Amino acid sequence: MLTSAKNLYTLKHTLEIIAMFENEHPARRAALLSREYVHTKNRAGWLGLYAEDAIIEDPIGVSMIDPEGKGHRGAAAREAFWDNFIAPANINIDILDSFAAGLEVANLLVLTIRFDLGEGKALQQKVHGVFTYEVDERGKLLALRGYWDTNDPRNQMAEINLAEAGSSTP
Repeated sequence: MLTSAKNLYTLKHTLEIIAMFENEHPARRAALLSREYVHTKNRAGWLGLYAEDAIIEDPIGVSMIDPEGKGHRGAAAREAFWDNFIAPANINIDILDSFAAGLEVANLLVLTIRFDLGEGKALQQKVHGVFTYEVDERGKLLALRGYWDTNDPRNQMAEINLAEAGSSTP
């Protein structure tokens, strides 16, 4: 019974979130839903935003996350992206500005990513970049692309003391 009640609550919350962004530009709506699902750790909601053959390039090009620089295309690759990079981290997405045109939106943002190390310590990375979201005519994401430089000192990961940082969440 508890599982059933929890599922009903989750469904109700998901429907409320979707309704909250109903009047947004379709690509901005997908970006805002993506942010909400990352913040609330809603794997199914986040994965459900994507069209079947959609691609994630975050960051674009060769990186530790994507050694071949070809992006993460297809359902299995997106699931692995969530499981390996989103699920184990506390992530805050702060959209500083947003520009929509056609079926795309470009968001200037700062991602704050934290990995808990225990004993009051964490690894934290602040990513400064432009992220674009392209949707199809149904509003499904075709591409999520992150324009950020892995060599930019602002984007480097550092160990922090959570007590000194003032919070256990980003």
